Amino acid sequence: MTATATDRILNFSAGPGVLPEDVLRQVQHDIWNIDGSGMGIMEHSHRAKVYDRVLAEAIADCREVGNIGDDYAVLFMTGGATAQNHLIPANLLEQGGTADYAVTGHWAKHTAAECKLYGTAHLAFDGGPTDYAFVPSQNELNFSDRPAYFHYTSNNTIRGTQYHYVPETPEGVPLVCDMCSDIYSRPIDITKYGLVYAGAQKNLGPAGTTLVIIRKDLLERSPRPLPGLMSYKVFAEKDSRPNTPPVFPIYVVGQVFKWILRQGGLAAIEQRNVAKAKVVYDALDATEFYITPARKDSRSLMNVVFRTPSPETDKLFLAEALEAGMDNLKGHRSTGGMRASIYNAFPAEGCETFVQFLREFERRHG
Repeated sequence: MTATATDRILNFSAGPGVLPEDVLRQVQHDIWNIDGSGMGIMEHSHRAKVYDRVLAEAIADCREVGNIGDDYAVLFMTGGATAQNHLIPANLLEQGGTADYAVTGHWAKHTAAECKLYGTAHLAFDGGPTDYAFVPSQNELNFSDRPAYFHYTSNNTIRGTQYHYVPETPEGVPLVCDMCSDIYSRPIDITKYGLVYAGAQKNLGPAGTTLVIIRKDLLERSPRPLPGLMSYKVFAEKDSRPNTPPVFPIYVVGQVFKWILRQGGLAAIEQRNVAKAKVVYDALDATEFYITPARKDSRSLMNVVFRTPSPETDKLFLAEALEAGMDNLKGHRSTGGMRASIYNAFPAEGCETFVQFLREFERRHG
């Protein structure tokens, strides 16, 4: 296997995803001795002054990156997005009520299914009949009468589709968004949302914590008594420490926020992500050898999904890519093919290297 100049391969993993090298170097230091304390970050108590600082800075930097006002709570929870699929209706949906969902892929479908434990999941859009090849336009959303909220998944990692607008909901209906794979990949107007959430392991850090940003008035909305670990209100009141939190993942997420700020913030991050994706899509579009199933107006900037003319050639592609120092390109088991995940931390020069490989592979096997 060929390594890069830094002895690291190009990691196209859809999650856990690539992390910024600057962050990894800081983590290496702080695992051994953070703040001159003589202990590593993983050894500190969640009630210690060191972690008080880590958490306070992570929340403050999260607010600065996303321009999050004081009318929103920033929470670090556990259980990943899968837990949020359950916690959202548990906290926001009255028993027997209706919530609206746009189903644009595997994870969105799973999210809607969890709602049925508490009420009705009305599908404002169902992309299943078109094999999830695109996300809906505003006009294609069919809302129910007075839903408790509308939920959508902004980026679909398996199918390689992404919303490039923020859906508008009927007056008074909170907008809820699963941003697991594109959180802070572009500017966000948080005032349009009631709640956004993202498992850290794609664009924010390692697996183990979930970022939840929730409008504070929704903290008072829970229609039922809930265990403390299921309650957004309890997490907000307990400073995301109703029990021992995942200190290390939260620390790394905080370091990633600092890295985003050093890059120039979300406008600069978006500009770079658009340029990276264009390089890859232009190469795929320049030939009929590679097939891209996502409709062009719905293509993801984060996950480029494609295949070659046959499953056998796909396997050969993956094997040769690995030999060339490019790993984790295998598509999801439900779709096959390939998936190049080029999250925030994925280097622009890595996209150029990948495109060169695409062309060379076609020359040899096309």
